[in-house]
Amino acid sequence: MPYLHELSGWPRLNWREAELLPVLSNVRYHQGRLLGKMEGLGFRFRDEANLTNLTSEVIQSSAIEGTVFDPVSVRSSIARRMGMASERATPSSHDVEGAVEMMLDATQHYAEPLTADRLLGWQSSLFPEGRSGLHRVLVGRWRTPEMDPMQVVSGPVSRDRLRKKNIHFEAPTADRLPGEVRDFLQWFEGEQAIDPILRAAVAHLWFVTIHPFEDGNGRVSRAIADMALARADSSALRFYSMSAQIEAEKKQYYDNLQQAQRGGLDITPWIIWFLACLDRALERADESLAGILQKSAMWERINAGAPVSERQRLVLNALLDRSERAISTSKYAKLARCSLDTALRDIKSLVDSGVLVPGEGGGRSTKYQMSGAPART
Repeated sequence: MPYLHELSGWPRLNWREAELLPVLSNVRYHQGRLLGKMEGLGFRFRDEANLTNLTSEVIQSSAIEGTVFDPVSVRSSIARRMGMASERATPSSHDVEGAVEMMLDATQHYAEPLTADRLLGWQSSLFPEGRSGLHRVLVGRWRTPEMDPMQVVSGPVSRDRLRKKNIHFEAPTADRLPGEVRDFLQWFEGEQAIDPILRAAVAHLWFVTIHPFEDGNGRVSRAIADMALARADSSALRFYSMSAQIEAEKKQYYDNLQQAQRGGLDITPWIIWFLACLDRALERADESLAGILQKSAMWERINAGAPVSERQRLVLNALLDRSERAISTSKYAKLARCSLDTALRDIKSLVDSGVLVPGEGGGRSTKYQMSGAPART
């Protein structure tokens, strides 16, 4: 059976609205409930939720492709660009800065038209030095005929290692790309009859199918979906992370993308999976909101006592964000970029003020947890 883009009706994708309506209605209900909860919170809570989910989106969208980013660096980069002076500045790599730049442009400027220049800029930002690992990547341009056949695989792309990867489908040849991108953008910006959430699902599959870049197609396609979802929310504030849920269901994600390439122009199954995944992301956001509220309450208690330094604030946030389950003196020193003696003094003052409690053991091997924090699972 031919691939999706090889069918005679391409790119006139279609779906069965009667089957989608119950799933879409459920998503819209949970979306409205979450946005309502966030609207009822103060600016501080909304900013924290926005920062948390933008950080997750950047980290997890890259993780899907096998790229690992430092959470502290990503969060710091986003906070700095959004003018959140309360966050400690942490040096970030060019790759982190580029991924953050793309995500913020897609979500904070969601109402601006999506253009070919914008797409090329997004892909360029992902590879600021023109490399993916040790391999050169063509940036700021559509892929060239020399790269045909372009086989779409899971994980990081390296043309000399494709035979070791799970090949999902072959993308259109490079000579078709200008027309393919033009058709996609005309639909994305011109079709007004489609629900914005459905637009996110269709756009994601459509752009992945075109696969116009040598590398970065998956991350750009998820940024396009995030842009459409921001339009659906009518808000630049991100209160859930679709990429975090996709990363949690990565095998099903790739399986459904692969099945959609052989399933004909009726893409109802793909849309149903995408909507169900989004619904689970919204449910996950409810748990995240509870954590944000709990974190804020803990900081109110901490701030009511003795002042904490910037080093202590950084480490306590790592514990509250659950990126660290417990902290030792050596781990504290590494996170805070200080000496072991300074770390020990910082920890002692936090223990004395009742913020941290020591676990079993003694000396520098002792691990400390937040006082009154729930058990980590």
